[in-house]
Amino acid sequence: MRQLRSLALALTFVLSSVLSGLAVGLATSPAFAADPIFPKGARVGLVPIEGLAAATAFPGFEATDKRVKVVVTELPKEAFTSVETAFKTDQSAPNRPKLEPFELASGNKAYLTRETAVDEGTNVRRFSLLVSGTTFSGYVAAQVPDNANSAYSDEAVRKMLASTTLRTDVPAAEQMDRLPFKLTELSAFKTMRTLPMATTVLLTDATDEDNLDTAPYMLIGLMGNGPATPEDRGRFAQQIAASLPGLRDARITSSEPMRIDGTAGYETRIEAVTGKDNTPITVVQWLRFGGSNTTLRIVAGAKRDAWQPAFTRFRAVRDGIAPR
Repeated sequence: MRQLRSLALALTFVLSSVLSGLAVGLATSPAFAADPIFPKGARVGLVPIEGLAAATAFPGFEATDKRVKVVVTELPKEAFTSVETAFKTDQSAPNRPKLEPFELASGNKAYLTRETAVDEGTNVRRFSLLVSGTTFSGYVAAQVPDNANSAYSDEAVRKMLASTTLRTDVPAAEQMDRLPFKLTELSAFKTMRTLPMATTVLLTDATDEDNLDTAPYMLIGLMGNGPATPEDRGRFAQQIAASLPGLRDARITSSEPMRIDGTAGYETRIEAVTGKDNTPITVVQWLRFGGSNTTLRIVAGAKRDAWQPAFTRFRAVRDGIAPR
């Protein structure tokens, strides 16, 4: 499974170098009697082959013996464009991946790859499907041992992949049910998105990907680490605040301990610029330290000229977070 996750991650950065397979397109789209199934919180779904059930350790499906795995996830919208550009260039060079235009029942444009590999001493077939979406690209990775039964033939896997469907929104209740904490206040944020592995949630007023940088937003998630001692909390808070992506000319304006819902915490504020227009932005990071060396991390930001009303909303969400 580690190899499949690595492939999905690599697609984001080196899309043209990790895809390989055949170059034979499907002539027609099959009809499906069943409706696509979306893993809880996911925007990518499909009709799984009979015998596959919802996976417990990753978003997707797996056989009861864990040997057949299908991962579904999403990538940035630009991922599909990058792959399409690679497809239109010369792919005749040695070791250059080849892409197969693949027709979906949904009508979305897609590219498929098929490759062979060895996983823990077993020969496997790996299929990778990238689907064009309006605001994101869908991605499906399937791994099937060569000695799997006939239900997982190439034809069956292709039929399953051809049923892949994207949905625009995921119901808020479905997303919140996956989180390791409860959100009792959403402060009228327009968009909610659970990030992969369901440990972090994004709340934002952005209605599309283009204004994510400048619309008020909150990222709330659990970290599996924390400061070694209470004396290390200030240093720990400033170190991880300094690593926030997407900020330029950032400077910490304050960093101090506080109590959050009766629990030890730390608040750090940052001023920076962001986006292609260098928009001035203010960011607050709240850390709430818990047991078992876990830390609840909240990062919220808004344009500086809209900071005060946004900050009121941020605090309302923060104070409405409860353990599950």
